[in-house]
Amino acid sequence: MAATLLEIRNIETYYGPIMALRGVSLEVPEGSIVTVLGANGAGKTTILKTISGIMEPQKGSISLAGEPIHKREPDWIARRGIAHVPEGREIFPFLSVYENLMMGAFTRHDRDALPADVDAVYGYFPILKERAQQPAAYLSGGQQQMLVIARGLMARPKLMLLDEPSLGLSPLLVQEIFGIIRRLNEERKVTILLVEQNANMALKVAHHGYVLELGRIVMNDTCERLRESEDVKEFFLGMKEDGVRGRRRWKRKKTWR
Repeated sequence: MAATLLEIRNIETYYGPIMALRGVSLEVPEGSIVTVLGANGAGKTTILKTISGIMEPQKGSISLAGEPIHKREPDWIARRGIAHVPEGREIFPFLSVYENLMMGAFTRHDRDALPADVDAVYGYFPILKERAQQPAAYLSGGQQQMLVIARGLMARPKLMLLDEPSLGLSPLLVQEIFGIIRRLNEERKVTILLVEQNANMALKVAHHGYVLELGRIVMNDTCERLRESEDVKEFFLGMKEDGVRGRRRWKRKKTWR
């Protein structure tokens, strides 16, 4: 059994007076892909922001390889090996593609190793090599998504936090992005915590999944078992024997109504 790389225990995070995360606990084993599923507003992005230090939990704990990281500054957490790839393809539009990649390596001190890592990134994203000297603003949406993932890789992270990597992409590009995510995990052994609304793709690529509703974890299991769950099929995949997608909501005790 793989060692636990990231451990979250009973975190509560607020937006002002509003509790966004209600006692969330989850684990990410080293070398795995773990996904968090949920509707808009469920708190998925808040989990990633809390891990990376953008938001501070009011209660609970977060540890990376056994080291507490909650209530630390984002730059300190990044230097410990967490790369956060946020929703919305936040590139540096007026910098070149190559310069964007270099921004991902700002925490590193092994400058001599950077050329080899750039070449490795280009191996996964050949279009970035072709566009290396162009301003990042000129890239398509799919290419920009590739760039932010590649920029995260340049940090040589222990853990990558991927927030909605398929958002706004065509079905063909979604397939390509998720294929690359799988390769990064299998070939480079990158540990990934994936937040994604495309439950079908997320459950295919990940090993373990958590279902989040209104700031609470209401179910977790292997992705193989989640794919076979009738409730997950109906609520997230739109699959039901009579062809009608249900509108039931998950109760706290892992039941539906």
